[in-house]
Amino acid sequence: MRIVFVGCGFVSDYYLKTLPLHPHLELIGCFDQDCDRADHLAKRTWSKSYNSLDDVLADANVDIVVNLTNPRSHYSITQAALMAGKHVYSEKPIAMTMAEAKELADLANQKNLQLSCAPCSCLSESAQTLWKALRQEVVGPVRLVYAEMDDGLVHKMPYQQWVSTSGIPWPFQDEFEVGCTLEHAGYYLTWLTMFFGPAASVTAFSSCLIPAADKHPEVTLSPSDTPDFSVACIKFVSGVVARLTCSIVAPHDHSLRIIGDQGIAGIDDCWYYGDPVYVQRMVKIRRKVFMSPVKKKYPLVRRAPKFNYNGAQQMDFCRGVAEMAEAITEGRPNRLATDFSLHNNELAIAIQNALETGCTYPLTTSFEPIQPMPWAMA
Repeated sequence: MRIVFVGCGFVSDYYLKTLPLHPHLELIGCFDQDCDRADHLAKRTWSKSYNSLDDVLADANVDIVVNLTNPRSHYSITQAALMAGKHVYSEKPIAMTMAEAKELADLANQKNLQLSCAPCSCLSESAQTLWKALRQEVVGPVRLVYAEMDDGLVHKMPYQQWVSTSGIPWPFQDEFEVGCTLEHAGYYLTWLTMFFGPAASVTAFSSCLIPAADKHPEVTLSPSDTPDFSVACIKFVSGVVARLTCSIVAPHDHSLRIIGDQGIAGIDDCWYYGDPVYVQRMVKIRRKVFMSPVKKKYPLVRRAPKFNYNGAQQMDFCRGVAEMAEAITEGRPNRLATDFSLHNNELAIAIQNALETGCTYPLTTSFEPIQPMPWAMA
């Protein structure tokens, strides 16, 4: 399956590093408004540097467009690619508004094209192992989930020194302006919807706690009040309730705890594809019932691959693209299908837009049940 990267910025290096794990994906070219970036990536990969987006979309050899552009460009790039008959795998979010996201989903369906959205961490060894444990009811019926996506005081960190492998700076302005909820909440939203099915409603609160001038005194952020903290209580159609927090304020915490009648199952960090899954059991001694302090590892369904890069995460960024390619080739449903991606996009936008008034938002989208990865079925 022949793919093209549109957008050769910071995140493209992460996709490039894990591309060799998927030999059925062939990177045939790249495009970026910054010609130097595109030329540099093309030289590193012995691929083609396109002169324009039109040139990409006119190339009949291109099967999948991997949209790695600024989030506020996702809608226009994806729309153009779908109109040209290309499948699209987009970085998150699909679009900045639900109206635009639904328009793209309708367009993909009309043209019988695949449209998926990152993150793909729900396909990780840790996520698939945890899902297997839940199917086996190792902690009994699930009642409640606590998911955390807090990254610490980012504005106090030396973020202006953060660069990718090829030396591309971390796009701090985009990150602050788009916000941590749209950027990071999906890492657990996709897990939760995969485990428990569609959400029925979300009650959320979000707020901007760090003034724009404190995030970067020399750059004018627009908007200046994008939430840097959010919390949501999600009620799933299945009856499970989850609380999700997301911030660049609270101390780093990427943990997940799934609470059932017989104990807790969870992990410490969803950004590590091979993060151990643990189980804590309820213990009864005489008239007392309490949670055992002992965490027992639940065996991973398979060993996670080694990733050839350092950083705050160890994730296979290309796994979602590979899943799309395999679904197209095999003529089967994509696990990160359009309706699944759209539903998670709706959840993230509802949480982001809650602001300080708070709201209960009934979900308008849904999706069909998802199948586990084949290596996690046994």
